Amino acid sequence: MNHADTLRKNLEASVAAKRQLLQDGEQVTLFASATQAVVERYRAGGRLYIAGNGGSAADAQHLAAEFVSKLARDRAPLPAEALTVDSSVLTAIGNDYGYDQVFARQITGKLAKNDAFLGITTSGRSANILKALEACRGIGVPSIMFCGRDGGPAKALADYCIVAPGAATSTIQEVHIVLAHSLCECVERAVFGG
Repeated sequence: MNHADTLRKNLEASVAAKRQLLQDGEQVTLFASATQAVVERYRAGGRLYIAGNGGSAADAQHLAAEFVSKLARDRAPLPAEALTVDSSVLTAIGNDYGYDQVFARQITGKLAKNDAFLGITTSGRSANILKALEACRGIGVPSIMFCGRDGGPAKALADYCIVAPGAATSTIQEVHIVLAHSLCECVERAVFGG
């Protein structure tokens, strides 16, 4: 397979996954409900906290930047934070309590009743994300998941679990970016109008 064929194959897989999500009425409705929950939290003065591992950690930071800066229009900042960026906090928690606790401990320490949590995992099985979802339940904060494959154990723990189609991790992550940008666009419009 040559380089052009590889690109064509990957584009076809990405388009097919996005088309599959587009035609999945249950997942689209679930996304709308999750988005409304975030809108309500922002209207109540809350903020959004986001976490993931590896490429999903980068996606968490990317999305937090879109909320705090802007997606496509000039507007006031929306408070958001990726729980993946403070190396001192991550390494202290990892060292003292274990890597499984790096997000849960931050959630317990930072989130208030009007906040929301978004976890991103292609497998739905990341131990630290599962512990984060348990922490959200413990403090009564709504949790949203962008997952892949069958949703894994995260599907049962999250208040809203949107499962991105795709066989490859990279394809699932591409769908997650569309979900993330759509979430930000919807929240911007709902909070600021237009």
